[in-house]
Amino acid sequence: MRIEPKALTVDRLAPQTNRHWRPSWALQLALGVHAVVLVLVIVWPRAWPAGLAALGVTHVLLAAAGLWPRSRVLGPNLTRVPQSATARQEVVLSFDDGPDPEVTPQVLDLLDRYGAKASFFCVATRAAQAPRCVAEIVRRGHSVENHSDRHSNFFAFNGYYGFRRELARAQATLQALTGRAPMYFRAPMGIRNPLLDPAVVHSGLQYVSWTRRGYDAVERNPDAVLARLQRNLAAGDILLLHDGHAARTRSGEPVVLAVLPRLLENLAMRGLKAVSLPMALAS
Repeated sequence: MRIEPKALTVDRLAPQTNRHWRPSWALQLALGVHAVVLVLVIVWPRAWPAGLAALGVTHVLLAAAGLWPRSRVLGPNLTRVPQSATARQEVVLSFDDGPDPEVTPQVLDLLDRYGAKASFFCVATRAAQAPRCVAEIVRRGHSVENHSDRHSNFFAFNGYYGFRRELARAQATLQALTGRAPMYFRAPMGIRNPLLDPAVVHSGLQYVSWTRRGYDAVERNPDAVLARLQRNLAAGDILLLHDGHAARTRSGEPVVLAVLPRLLENLAMRGLKAVSLPMALAS
């Protein structure tokens, strides 16, 4: 059953951070190009083809940056946790696209078995349909973070106010379910546009991507997923898996359930500890 926050507006949830939005260097450069082209066309109208070409190149480059999930071109992007977590030999486990009533409880059991903690980037509409899963995530000491309200394939095509509405709805739903407003946001598929960062700041969130991912939402071979996650694995890494939209092995097992025990065993062998984002970023 969907939880509908009362009288929700994009300004309902107070920001949780003190960060004020500042355009990234790339966005400042793009705005500068627009200003130069405008002045050039006013002063020399026959230059409009060159100006249009410059604007086209600028927009293509911005779009390319939005398709690069780990990029900081469009704004701050946490891809690794700070040195303090590295010194503690911590690795962040994160799970996207859930909760899934079948897969998530099994993921939680595996985490318990190995004494590991994680952050679950939940889709709010799915969380509202599986409140017991969300309650279990919190009860077992993991964090619930914001992965949008609906996980639309067209999320990155939103404008500023569209992003604000999407984030605010997800924040309100997840806070109602957990009693805690999420502190971190990850875009669906990691795809963004330049208008997302100011909306993230307005919502009091911090944008997070990952250090490495196993592509377990599309890859059916657990060995290949595990190899990607373990390649150059080091303290301070943020690892991405999926408890929602999990791919299946040829035998029908969710890939994440085949990978997770082996990954956790490998972390233990390396002396690394799996933690959630709030744990890793605690001072």
